[in-house]
Amino acid sequence: MDRLIVKNSSEFYVSHALKLGAEHVVRFDIADIVFDPRALLKCMFGCADWGRGHTCPSRAGALKPWEYQKILERYTWGIIIHAHDKKTTQNVSFAIESKAFCDGYYFALAFNDCGLCSECAGNIGQPCRNPKRARPAFHSVGIDVFATVRNFGLPIETLSSPDDEQNWYAAVFME
Repeated sequence: MDRLIVKNSSEFYVSHALKLGAEHVVRFDIADIVFDPRALLKCMFGCADWGRGHTCPSRAGALKPWEYQKILERYTWGIIIHAHDKKTTQNVSFAIESKAFCDGYYFALAFNDCGLCSECAGNIGQPCRNPKRARPAFHSVGIDVFATVRNFGLPIETLSSPDDEQNWYAAVFME
């Protein structure tokens, strides 16, 4: 495919993400992203990894949600990736980020719930094993994932049972 066509075609990235295994993929404009710093509270008071994980917003030097918002609002568009397992959203988002970078979107950046290792090295006090690939979750940077994906009609509900089907989301921001 011609580089210029790929570079100017968000439809290409949507289609490519679907071919890579995503269940749903939608293009977004940055105005479609619902920023809400309260998302950090759900991390702080709802996640067993708070204060330990390398992609956790509690780590030393981590940006605050309003700092992420200021940076992310510099992007103009991107894609949201949905699947029912974390590995799929992570692998697809990394592949799209890499492809977009090679196509000239040199600021392309994926956000996904890190699951590269079976146990985060941060949980046992060790340095990250994959610092170039580990990324914060879409919600841990101050994005209300529920409101954002519901605006696109994508499935997301709070889980009432461990047996409920999980919906995992990642996003690739592009400029």
